[in-house]
Amino acid sequence: MNILITGGMGFIGSNFIGHIINNKEINNILNVDCPSRSNAAANINNVKEYENNSKYTFVDIWLENLSDPTTIEKFKTAFENLTIDTIVHFAAESHVDNSIVGPRQFLLSNVVGTFNLLEFCRNFYPKTRFHHISTDEVYGSLGDNGSFKEETPYDPSSPYSATKASSDHLVRAYNRTFELPITITNCSNNYGPKQHKEKFIPTIIYSILQKRKIPVYGTGLNVRDWLYVEDHCEAIWNVLLGGNIGESYNIGGNCELTNLQVIEEICKQMNVSPIDFIEYVEDRKGHDYRYSIDNSKYINKFKCLPKNSFQHGISKTLKYYCNTQL
Repeated sequence: MNILITGGMGFIGSNFIGHIINNKEINNILNVDCPSRSNAAANINNVKEYENNSKYTFVDIWLENLSDPTTIEKFKTAFENLTIDTIVHFAAESHVDNSIVGPRQFLLSNVVGTFNLLEFCRNFYPKTRFHHISTDEVYGSLGDNGSFKEETPYDPSSPYSATKASSDHLVRAYNRTFELPITITNCSNNYGPKQHKEKFIPTIIYSILQKRKIPVYGTGLNVRDWLYVEDHCEAIWNVLLGGNIGESYNIGGNCELTNLQVIEEICKQMNVSPIDFIEYVEDRKGHDYRYSIDNSKYINKFKCLPKNSFQHGISKTLKYYCNTQL
């Protein structure tokens, strides 16, 4: 398999490269990202360990510019040199707070960037397998009961989730209209090594390490399903190998916790009291109350459950951040 990964310097993308690079089925990995962009979450340190690997190639391309003829030719050259047969599209702006402050960049990255990539495939490589990484946030907010199924109607609450919903719809439309061979995975909240410091769990860890307060929105009782990044990478790989073309799969961690419970577990493992660190702040605008993934479709097909409990995943995450603290 010759695989192109967009956003491979980001959190999940870089972990996915690490997950597959030594797999005997992988011949080449082309990482397309844009670390030169001032607001990019791309971190060159996330992929430094792969730079001398003969399977790994990096090319600096901004997908928002993929309609430009010069950029298209650069992209085609890299694509053809490695005879790419599979695309895994991670590249996206993903921080909800940032989407509230400045939604335009989310539209450009998540919608226009995805559109340009789909158009590139449609015009030049219509048989290339296209896998799109999405989120459970496209489904909106749940009350105390129920879970998101693949058939759940989309009801996004933030500019971020709205742009991801838009990109999902575009990917499906290109399958139905142009017969591009696509699959989609909608995952729950990821955590683990290499995540950007602005995200919730790294914020908790760095706040404790630096003896700062942990900002907690509202009452701290919002619920998320937490998925260790390595378990997510395994699920993506399974769907690439055996997912049905044109279908989507919900990927969850079977681990629903309130924000306060997440803080309490991290504080417990770091031997500090949450009372000393929690600071309640004004709630986020449009803050979804609860996410819950029904991943039975994925489990029934692949007979695969998440391997990492939250306690074990946090332990591994802490080892990483405590060795790379600011």
